[in-house]
Amino acid sequence: MSTAVAPARTGQVLADLIPASRVRDVALVVGGAALTGLAAQIAVPVPGSPVPVTGQTFAALLVGTSLGAGRGLLSLALYALVGMAGVPWFAEGGSGTAAPSLGYVFGMLLAATVVGALARRGADRSVWRMAGTMLLGEAIIYAVGVPYLALAADMSLSAAVAAGLTPFLLGDALKAALAMGVLPTAWKLIDKR
Repeated sequence: MSTAVAPARTGQVLADLIPASRVRDVALVVGGAALTGLAAQIAVPVPGSPVPVTGQTFAALLVGTSLGAGRGLLSLALYALVGMAGVPWFAEGGSGTAAPSLGYVFGMLLAATVVGALARRGADRSVWRMAGTMLLGEAIIYAVGVPYLALAADMSLSAAVAAGLTPFLLGDALKAALAMGVLPTAWKLIDKR
């Protein structure tokens, strides 16, 4: 009896390589939410901004690409709902619905879904496609998060861009570079087996 893993095909995400069951899917969704919550605790305050640099966005995009659109959406929805209900696992131990950075969490819901759908089409298999996928995911997060920040913090849109986008561009480029190496390498290792 062979224990070799079948070669990965387009249409699969990394999570699909684990034998299918409802227990697997529940564990992956809960695990993705927990990973995002843990990564949000890696936070560095940004002077002049109510939004810190965190590992949260990277985790959310990693969850989306690894789990696929459906499980990624469910995972980030669980993360958002539990955090809004009071579990202190948003950035810097925050929770509830009053944080001006909550828009970024909503953006992560959409971004995880989009990058998960792209990963199912093979976007996580090559370095450059993965870079584009991560940058698109980050752009979606900002497209929701920055206007929400402007409204929640009573800022002009230009002030929200200065406080909630510009200081994060270098870190996002580093996150994209990390993903460019991690996910395509994982697929290459799996395909070699």
